[in-house]
Order: sequence, then structure tokens, then C-alpha cells
Amino acid sequence: MSILRSIFGPSQSDIWSQVAHNIGGQFDKGGLLGKNELRYRSGQWELVLDTFVVSTGQTTIPFTRMRAPFVNKDGLYFKIYPEGLSGKIGKFFGMQDIQIGDPQFDQEFMIKGNDETKIRALLHSTRVKQLIEAQPRIELQIKDDDGLFGASFPQGTDMLYFACAGVVKDPQVLKDLFELFCCVLDRLVEIDSAYESNPDVKL
Repeated sequence: MSILRSIFGPSQSDIWSQVAHNIGGQFDKGGLLGKNELRYRSGQWELVLDTFVVSTGQTTIPFTRMRAPFVNKDGLYFKIYPEGLSGKIGKFFGMQDIQIGDPQFDQEFMIKGNDETKIRALLHSTRVKQLIEAQPRIELQIKDDDGLFGASFPQGTDMLYFACAGVVKDPQVLKDLFELFCCVLDRLVEIDSAYESNPDVKL
């Protein structure tokens, strides 16, 4: 065992590679643009885990993200994140907050979206809620594209998207995150908000 590993523990590459092996994914060390990537296929969807950095002008902050393009059947959008102080301020100023009828979940998370009925149906799954609650830091949403410098998305194709500050190296948290994405994508099909078809996008 190297001195650095004995001090800091396993590296991101070591952990992500082991997670890929455990779930049947593919780990690419130094993939696109020199970043580590973990890719996993669930049916017609490809889930991609990687990192990116945001510059504040004085320092850079690493983020862990997961993305999965899918064919959005009815234009559903949502964003789920911890209640926190920003949520309390948002509620005070009238920011839309969807209540799903689960008192604990409604207290812990802000839910914004464009179809309250569909979002309630999506979160009717006990397992989906458990997996959201299992994430120490979470911001889960549907985005309409991959940004200015990202992949080009066909009309009607959107992306399930997760991001949190820091590099996630907890194997169980990572495996739960992959399960969360698979469950949410399956639920989107079940509530008739996604087609179970190849979105024809390569991230």
C-alpha cells in the first residue's frame, strides 16, 4: 500500500472502478477531457457519472454529477433539493413548492415543477423517496439540455440530472445514486412522461 493511500484512503479512481465492477458498469480513467467517467446502461438509457469544476474567481469547487438523457414525452420538469435556508426564504416569498402528502418528505425537501399531479405520482414510490433521502447532498432535476458546451439534444429529449458539491467517494452513496436514477427513469415511463426508447444522445 502506498504512503498516500494509507493517509488519504482509496482514490476516486479506485472507488469508482470498484463501483463500476459491482454494478456492471464501465469505468474510464481519464476519459473525455481527461476526466474519470463511470457509465452504466439501464435498458435504453445510459447513466454517466463524472465530475466538473466551477470557478469562483479565486478558487475552483469540484462537483459530482450524474446525467441520463431520455425522451421526454410530455415536457415534464421538476427540481428536488433540501429545504434548507434557501427553501424557507423561497417559501416566504411565494416560491412554488409542491406538496406530495408525505409530511416528513415535504418538510425535508423543496419540490418545484410544472405538473403537480405527475410529480406526486412520480414520488408515490416509497423506494424513490428512500433513495432521495439516502443522499447526503442532492439536487435532482430534469434539464432540457447539457449546456452551451455540451452535447446537442434532439427535440423532445431532456436529461435527468444530479449534482452536488465535492467528489463523492462513498461506494454505497454512489450505488444508491445509480439505483435512484434507474428507479426515477422507470417511474417516468410508468406515469407516461417518458418513452422507453433510445434518446440517441452520447454524453
